[in-house]
Amino acid sequence: MAGKTGRRAGGHGRPRLIHLLLAVPFVAMIWIGVYNRVEPQIWGIPFFYWYQLLWDPLAALLIALVYFAEERGKRAEAGADDNPGGSELL
Repeated sequence: MAGKTGRRAGGHGRPRLIHLLLAVPFVAMIWIGVYNRVEPQIWGIPFFYWYQLLWDPLAALLIALVYFAEERGKRAEAGADDNPGGSELL
């Protein structure tokens, strides 16, 4: 069932290009050959460990970025549906 916006009831819209950012941490962690080494060390912690730990906040940042872009798109889409004439009242 499609509503006013053409989206399925209870479903999600089509994937957008920004959703590809969600694959970056996955690819970075699944490609073990990139970080399977000891050097360089930071405070005695081998690269193998701090590289993985570095991706925790980076992944959270990318997820937040995609989330806010998605919310912004939803608001813009809802605004376009509410005001089909395109004129805004200030």
